[in-house]
Amino acid sequence: MSIKDFISRNPWSGWLLFLATVAVVFLLGILASSIVERRSEARYAYRPPTDLKPFETDNSVWGKFYPREYQSWLSTADTSFRSKHAGNKSLDILATDPELVILWAGYSFSKDYSQARGHYWAVEDNRNTLRTGAPMTPEAGPQPATCWACKSPDVPRMIDNMGAESFYKASWASMGPEITNTIGCADCHNPENMTLTITRPALREAFERQGKDISKAGHQEMRSLVCAQCHVEYYFKGEGKYLTFPWDKGMTADDIESYYDSYSFSDWTHSVSRTPMLKAQHPDYELFQAGIHGQRGVACADCHMPYIAEGGVKYTSHHVQSPLNMISSTCAVCHRQSEEELRNNVYERQDKIAALRNYLEEVLVSAHYEAKAAWDAGTDEASMKPSLDLIRQAQWRWDFCAASHGGSFHAPLEVASILSNGIIKALEARIELASILTGKGIDKVMMPDLSSKASAQKSIGLDMETLIREKEEFKKQILPSWDKAVI
Repeated sequence: MSIKDFISRNPWSGWLLFLATVAVVFLLGILASSIVERRSEARYAYRPPTDLKPFETDNSVWGKFYPREYQSWLSTADTSFRSKHAGNKSLDILATDPELVILWAGYSFSKDYSQARGHYWAVEDNRNTLRTGAPMTPEAGPQPATCWACKSPDVPRMIDNMGAESFYKASWASMGPEITNTIGCADCHNPENMTLTITRPALREAFERQGKDISKAGHQEMRSLVCAQCHVEYYFKGEGKYLTFPWDKGMTADDIESYYDSYSFSDWTHSVSRTPMLKAQHPDYELFQAGIHGQRGVACADCHMPYIAEGGVKYTSHHVQSPLNMISSTCAVCHRQSEEELRNNVYERQDKIAALRNYLEEVLVSAHYEAKAAWDAGTDEASMKPSLDLIRQAQWRWDFCAASHGGSFHAPLEVASILSNGIIKALEARIELASILTGKGIDKVMMPDLSSKASAQKSIGLDMETLIREKEEFKKQILPSWDKAVI
């Protein structure tokens, strides 16, 4: 039977053929429109600017070429978001958790530690904290310029001018007039073609020591590596305070501890227990790599800088923030649960990690003061060493997790394991100390008043009124001579 005969016998089939033809033409039209739209998008998104200078650090200049990205970046000034456990709202962590004052006794973090705000505030917050403008520890000299390393695109410019070694060993105050632009475009992008690029030598050097060539990283990997320039564990190596990532033995908490132990490194000596301590910075990349999203190839930018579509243009949001504040464009891109369910899934993990972390804090505070009681009773160094080693190991594991931004979600299994091992070591330290104290006839150790930040600071001998006054005097003398931050 011919098609003509079929149609004559079945009049409705003609309409079916007509509608099918219309549908095909419509779909082909959508495809053509999409191709044209994406070509237009590509021309816009990857248009190389023609007059951005090398090491252009003024973010507003970049904004002339990339207004959408720049406007979204300006939103990092917003500090209104607060989730159950974190956010970008200014929050005095020592006031909410006075036990931290004791854990960092003798170190500058016991003076001042606040929740990080957005990238927009990086330079201002670095200038204003009580941790800058004074020695990091009583025995240390002036803070090095290394303390600026992750706060501004002016840092790569100065490293290019001075060389990394000279920059790092300069003083923090001496670089103040140069470090004026806050974290932005030039930290991650090549001004010639907008490709993602590594601007901090420490990351490149860490890869080289591991036998890896970071220049071979693909675009998706680079969407995490540009973050890994700063959101990592690091330390200031040697007299020159050279910024170094301690990854030579691996990137786990145990591996990094082993690296530090290999040459008896310590950040400071605890003023209560006299333990040589390690201070974790913010090992976000290390923990992220240990979690399911990192293992599946998800990039930092996928969740913290999602794509946004405006008309025919798709671009990356530069409002770097918690994915919980934009679940519909982050989590929901891959997961089909409701926003409420996804949010509760995150909170469930964070709640359980917080319980472990809080318990470890309590055990560590007790261990520090029991060690003090043992020292005060005349215990010799050889007898104290096993207990102090365990305190150092336990607090390193606590700090590795506590200092991470989002580690309890990025890698909850890894973080729970680290904290659990920390609890075991802290309890073992207390058992060792109990034996020593019993031998000295001591059955009770007085604990400090931890009802407030002020009482905790007073218990370790901090005169906060004097410290605040000295900081204000420092700002009056120094800050007027520095250029106003260009944001």
